[in-house]
Amino acid sequence: MPAPSRSALLLSGLLAAAGAAHFAAPRGFDAIVPKALPGEPRHWTRLSGVAEVALAAGVAHPRTRRSAAGLTGAFFVAVLPANLQMAADWRDRPAPQRAMAYARLPLQVPLILWAESVRRGAAHRS
Repeated sequence: MPAPSRSALLLSGLLAAAGAAHFAAPRGFDAIVPKALPGEPRHWTRLSGVAEVALAAGVAHPRTRRSAAGLTGAFFVAVLPANLQMAADWRDRPAPQRAMAYARLPLQVPLILWAESVRRGAAHRS
């Protein structure tokens, strides 16, 4: 399997697993929904889970990979406020938990770059 396809399928798997986790264990996701968003946190948890599963399907399929990977990058930018909310809420927790919350912030950058790499790889195959 060519490296661009393998990378796309790994990204798709990550998205699918994260999306499924929103339904299997939603409480942790509910807790980091920014308070500024209207409505119940569970609504946003479900919506983001559906988005991740849909993006996973799009990234997995070669025909939709390019646009889905671009949308995935945008999604990773869009969920940054949830990571900021988690970092703010966890600032008084024990050091290991606090470190985990803070580590999520810079991890968005490689995720965004990964999605862009998959998008570019798909563009070359079109």
